[in-house]
Amino acid sequence: MRLGVAVLAGAAAIAAFAAGSSPPAGALPVPGRDWAGFGGPAEQHYSPLDQIDEGNVGRLGLVWSHDIDGGPNAASAPVAVDGVVYFAVGYSVIHAVDAATGKLLWRYDPQAPQRAGRKMRSAWGIRGIAYAQGRIFTGTIDGRLIALDAKTGALAWSVQTIDPGDAAYITGAPWIAGNKVVIGFGGGDFGPVRGRVTAYDIASGKEAWRFYTVPGDPAKPDHAASDPVMAMAAKTWDKGSWRWGGGGTVWNAMAYDAKLDRIYIGTGNGTPWNRKIRSPGGGDNLFLCAIIALDAKTGRYIWHYQVNPGETWDYNAAMDIELAELDIGGRMRSVILHAPKNGFFYVIDRLTGKLISAEKFVPVNWATRIDTASGRPVETPWARFPGGKPVVIFPSPVGAHSAEAMAYSPRTRLAYIPANDQARVYLDAPDLPAWGFKPGQVINNGIGAAPPGMVLPPGKSALLAWDPVAQKAAWRVPQTGQRTGGITATGGDLIFQGQANGQLTAFAARTGKPLWRFDTQNGVQAQPITYMAGNRQYLTVMASWRAMGPSGRVPEYDYYTTRRRVLTFSLGGKAVLPPPAPVTPIADDPAFRVDPALAAAGKGLFAAHCAICHGPAGNSGGAAPDLRRAGAPLNLEAFTSVLHDGLLVERGMPRFEDLSPAEIAGLQHYIRQQARTALAAGGSPQAAARIAQEARRLHADQ
Repeated sequence: MRLGVAVLAGAAAIAAFAAGSSPPAGALPVPGRDWAGFGGPAEQHYSPLDQIDEGNVGRLGLVWSHDIDGGPNAASAPVAVDGVVYFAVGYSVIHAVDAATGKLLWRYDPQAPQRAGRKMRSAWGIRGIAYAQGRIFTGTIDGRLIALDAKTGALAWSVQTIDPGDAAYITGAPWIAGNKVVIGFGGGDFGPVRGRVTAYDIASGKEAWRFYTVPGDPAKPDHAASDPVMAMAAKTWDKGSWRWGGGGTVWNAMAYDAKLDRIYIGTGNGTPWNRKIRSPGGGDNLFLCAIIALDAKTGRYIWHYQVNPGETWDYNAAMDIELAELDIGGRMRSVILHAPKNGFFYVIDRLTGKLISAEKFVPVNWATRIDTASGRPVETPWARFPGGKPVVIFPSPVGAHSAEAMAYSPRTRLAYIPANDQARVYLDAPDLPAWGFKPGQVINNGIGAAPPGMVLPPGKSALLAWDPVAQKAAWRVPQTGQRTGGITATGGDLIFQGQANGQLTAFAARTGKPLWRFDTQNGVQAQPITYMAGNRQYLTVMASWRAMGPSGRVPEYDYYTTRRRVLTFSLGGKAVLPPPAPVTPIADDPAFRVDPALAAAGKGLFAAHCAICHGPAGNSGGAAPDLRRAGAPLNLEAFTSVLHDGLLVERGMPRFEDLSPAEIAGLQHYIRQQARTALAAGGSPQAAARIAQEARRLHADQ
């Protein structure tokens, strides 16, 4: 085993910390034994552990499972330190369990849904947590950053890091950067939100620094004219663009570079997406869709690299930022590896922010190439849908690579990407001249709906191994469905990944050959983690699918009977899961008469308010109920109590107090209409394909 190297690295890290300050309370995570943050021990989603390897992975078995009851989402990445696994479910409900047995040690519920209000209409829950200095850190949908005592679950401190009254919310993981914890937020699709990150002192929760990612109102102190960074950014926007918020939220990945004491943040799309509204005079719109290097101690700007100048397609640079040391041209370079939504794989110099290379890793037609001299894309003539006319663009807003974690193995020197291949029709929204945020809107991004009959083929997904030096694929494994799960690489030359079809798989890291599989009985979108407890290597993953279902089948995962679980494996594990429960039948009342006019009105309301969680045309992926199977829509009074009165807020169902009785009735009739359609289809493959196609047409990017 090569564990000794990892232990020495952990000792070096402890010594380095001691040289700078007094030791913190609580266990220090040991790189190679523990997994303390979203990015893993070295911001690579890689562990050097090799007790489980290519030769013995066939003996990997389930040790324990823990059924989850904490709201709709369980697609978060756990952390594991000193023999304890910590994970978040639903709206940041934190659990601590014994890594060897699965015994629950404590549970903390921040009561986020009760405080979130309208923010619940946009967000799904938390995607990751962090450990440092004996504390567990999580963000919440209502905008708090919370620190808990890792031994007891007691609240250490809590700060409100965003304005409770705006559209922002937190779903991303906090990031540990030295003695600070850094947090961003999302929400740029839902209101006039201005992106930023804030760093807090780990011990006290006191704010250390804040960095805004886009310009703001010049009249306000947080956009001082004397700030040279904001002044530089403002020159790339139209005057007055700040009224729309700008976007550029840091809603997902970051990376801490201990070697340089820097934090790299990845920013999101503009608010709204369409630059013709946001900044009609053009411009790069800094710092949208960019990686920004900041001094971890002070938040001082160091450099930026903008992936998509003048972003207009919802192409984020908020995907994983992997850190690596690569031999490029006979010289070792400290680099960032980045595979954002736009379909190019980037290798960027960490010291300077200069582009080294970039190549397409999926089909792309918005740009022909990235010019290495300038670092800028060479866009195609149709990329910005000139004249506002419909254009098919690859990739779609889902992205060539989305929020599911990629990985890099320093052993194989390959990056591993959960890659997607799908398109979207882009055109201007019809209200472009008078665009604005409207009361009660869910998403109004300035992009129009695809014309009738313009239906795109279903998307595809794959596990892709990519050589970042040669900038070409090493191997590719096609997978089920339009999206696939997060990835972890190990020193045993293994790649662990869950998929939409419920299979947790170990692949040979050098060839992509599947070596082991386990049926989790649910889709797996979350990244697995691996760690040591005692002298035994474990693998833990959360099984809960939150996107569209894995195929054209109807139903997909049943919210009511499919269990959402934390699963832990080790060599020689003998535990088994109980058999899956039967699927909940379509609910119906033969006496109910569907009013076609009401159903037609409800169709638009469903697409605007409900589809983001319950799936296009009711085809839920399983993280939220398939409303065709729900009892409440059979009874208008019960349905009203859920929608209007907020009966199920604690379970993660938002309150829609602004819906009128007529609108609620329209939604009821539309859901009943969809239930009748599904009953009439009888589960035939042809009908299922037709329903799935309609779902994609209505909401292709959800």
